[in-house]
Amino acid sequence: MKLVETAKRENAIVVGLVTGRMERRQVEEYLDELVLLADTAGVAVRHTIIQERPRIDAALLIGKGKAEEIGARVEEEKIDTVIFDDDLSPVQVRNLEKFIPCKIIDRSGLILQIFALRAKTKEAMTQVELAQLQYLLPRLTRQWTHLSKQYGGVGTKGPGEQQIETDRRAIRTRISHLKEKLERIKKEREVQRKGRENLPRVAMVGYTNAGKSTLLRLLSSADVLIEDRLFATLDTTVRLVSIGPGKKILLSDTVGFIRKLPSHLIASFRSTLVETAEADILLHVIDVSHPAFHEQIEVVNDTLSELEAEGKPTIFVFNKIDKVTDRSIAAGLAETYRPSVFISARRGINISTLEASLLELLESKTAEQTVLVKQSDYRTIAKLHELAEVLGKEYEDNSVKVRFRVSERNSEQVRRLLTQKKPKTAS
Repeated sequence: MKLVETAKRENAIVVGLVTGRMERRQVEEYLDELVLLADTAGVAVRHTIIQERPRIDAALLIGKGKAEEIGARVEEEKIDTVIFDDDLSPVQVRNLEKFIPCKIIDRSGLILQIFALRAKTKEAMTQVELAQLQYLLPRLTRQWTHLSKQYGGVGTKGPGEQQIETDRRAIRTRISHLKEKLERIKKEREVQRKGRENLPRVAMVGYTNAGKSTLLRLLSSADVLIEDRLFATLDTTVRLVSIGPGKKILLSDTVGFIRKLPSHLIASFRSTLVETAEADILLHVIDVSHPAFHEQIEVVNDTLSELEAEGKPTIFVFNKIDKVTDRSIAAGLAETYRPSVFISARRGINISTLEASLLELLESKTAEQTVLVKQSDYRTIAKLHELAEVLGKEYEDNSVKVRFRVSERNSEQVRRLLTQKKPKTAS
């Protein structure tokens, strides 16, 4: 099955639900973000509707009266899609279709659509397709078409129940094939990582649109896509970056996180996000100008926990400081989030401070040693250059005194190397 894009820009209504456990202000913020997500997917939002209820309606989420009201507006204004901010169960989708005569999707479905639009590499496209099919399988109905992309023949109107069952079988077969393909890609990535495992690895994480790609371009002078939209980039980008004389790191930019990121999407992207799980240090990039940046920090932390990547040495990088009018907030944030730096990646403000903080944290995770190696033992000397940062060499008779700094990641390899050769420890 192949994704086919259409040029038509659809009209949509977005719907949010306020229950007894939430504040209306919070739901309004969620819907503002949902409108941005819709725009990224190429959908024009015509109306925003908020329903207040003491609890969720198990059958329709929003209740029969509000569903009928939305259905009438859809018919009157020829709306193409209704997007719910909350996840809908397959039963709720089927029930809502009885009242709302257009496509009905939820936030998870919309995010999946954006990922499908943005995926460029073989791995990302495979991951997205797998997540889409896992999401679509229990939701196949005769009214399903998938925003501006759809699988040919799957879920289109009119084929009847028998065709839907045929489609379900085809999707299950495709899911199995994609899982096998991802396993092969995973092994390829492991081979690639082994070739660069001796350099310190730093991963940038953060809420989507926090400015990670801008920062990567600034630090690495790399040609990286920068766009003021949610999920501008999906594929993990790794660049060799110099942060000081003779000090190089591998810096990776990962997909941005977001509220209510579908769990099956995280699972599909686990092989890409392994760069985060295996990093020595995390740069948590935060858009400090965003009114809800505190909540965004928590969303990122929760996602890192789900990836089993929490607890790593982390620098909190408060970006877009040039957009903040009240600079006094920096003192309080620096006290709460340690270590932290305040930068503007777009304007290049305080980048040297960030590099110095990163260098300090890297060196705090290293140990300095001095050993005597025979001058004729070229292999050991070359390997030390590969595994550690050689700080100096002094030649004494037939030996060379090598002073080096080694990271925690490579310390065991260096120990085995020196134990095998049994060099003398210099005094």
